Amino acid sequence: MSSITESVDVAVPVRTAYDQWTQFETFPEFMEGVESITQQSDTMTHWKIKVGGVRREFDARITEQHPDERVAWESIDGPRHAGVVTFHRLNDDHTRVTLQMDTDPEGVAENVADAVGLLTHRVKGDLRRFGEFIEKRGGETGAWRGEVNGPHQS
Repeated sequence: MSSITESVDVAVPVRTAYDQWTQFETFPEFMEGVESITQQSDTMTHWKIKVGGVRREFDARITEQHPDERVAWESIDGPRHAGVVTFHRLNDDHTRVTLQMDTDPEGVAENVADAVGLLTHRVKGDLRRFGEFIEKRGGETGAWRGEVNGPHQS
């Protein structure tokens, strides 16, 4: 099991950063290796990814979500991982986005990618590209401001 923690400071208000993060279907625009995400319900997403030349599909469940504060998730099949992204107001126009993720790579390609630091490097790049994406747009592409209070909602 690997643990990754990375942060990025973005030049947008906390609400804008949070609202954009809730738009999972836009993740392929800034996340390397994410081919598509389909939002199946308020708390369920289906992912198609490519890591180390290997394609995987899995479902993930939002386990906790509080507007302008945090979004937590866990995979329910496929590559095992869980994480949380938090949003910290630095001032009216700047936000720190921090991602913490635990992942258990499957197969030789994913384990090699993890061993050489590719996953950490990818997460760092994804957060940097998220910042560029939202700053360039100047606003979110949409928002979901609902609450998810625990891991047993669906």
